Amino acid sequence: MDTLRAIDRFLNSPALGEGTRRSYRHDVEEFAAWLGDRRLGLDDVDVRVLTDYAADLGRARPRKLAPTTIGRKLAAVRSFLRFTLGATNVPDVSLAPRRPRRLPDTPKTAEVEAALVALAGDGPLALRNLALVELVYSAGLRSAEAVGLDLADIDFDREQLHVRGKGGKERLVPLGEEAGHVLARYLHQGRPELVSGAENALFLSARGKRLDTSTLRRVFAHPHRLRHAFATHLLEGGADLRTIQELLGHSSLSTTQLYSHVDGRRLRRVYDKAHPRS
Repeated sequence: MDTLRAIDRFLNSPALGEGTRRSYRHDVEEFAAWLGDRRLGLDDVDVRVLTDYAADLGRARPRKLAPTTIGRKLAAVRSFLRFTLGATNVPDVSLAPRRPRRLPDTPKTAEVEAALVALAGDGPLALRNLALVELVYSAGLRSAEAVGLDLADIDFDREQLHVRGKGGKERLVPLGEEAGHVLARYLHQGRPELVSGAENALFLSARGKRLDTSTLRRVFAHPHRLRHAFATHLLEGGADLRTIQELLGHSSLSTTQLYSHVDGRRLRRVYDKAHPRS
């Protein structure tokens, strides 16, 4: 089996998002080079080969790789092998080193409010930036999901967004009142001054083209913190993890359970207020 052709077929799969495709490319090509150095092909991959590769990643020099980096590389290789060889032919063993549980860096409500106030302005770019950040926070969007929105994805009548997430998965997310207000203002006063030709993208650059995620990062550093804030503030307000899972577009509840520490604090407050023996 030609490894490089197999990599091209994998990376061109429509199931992969553009960001995932970019991050996977280096990892699977690195694995292919490792196989080549040992004169191994994809058909030779078994538990022993994967174990040896994981061990080599752990011994990486001159700079030791973090457990999260090793886990990401192995996840990319597994996805590639499942796609190419079939899931039943890929050893189902845990090889990634255990990584410490780190809670998301979540901005407080006051920090988000201050950031939104600082973005306020009347020019088309100011209106765009405010609407963009407000929407990411209010709807818990990933950066790529936000810049990937089209005009038709906004439904003001039903107060909802149509979001295309990772792997082509789609979901509907409520459009909050404040987000709807700033978005409508951007559409009426800001976007018409930016648009150039027939462009369906909701958020436009200064040149009238679809915005990219780098612009969002310039407007609000580490925008994924807004997604963490969305989930955390909902939990603090009483929402359950299953609802948050659907709103975030997580395929597994285990991913959403990263926020369960917040739920635990909320439950403790409720217990202290409500139980006679607290």
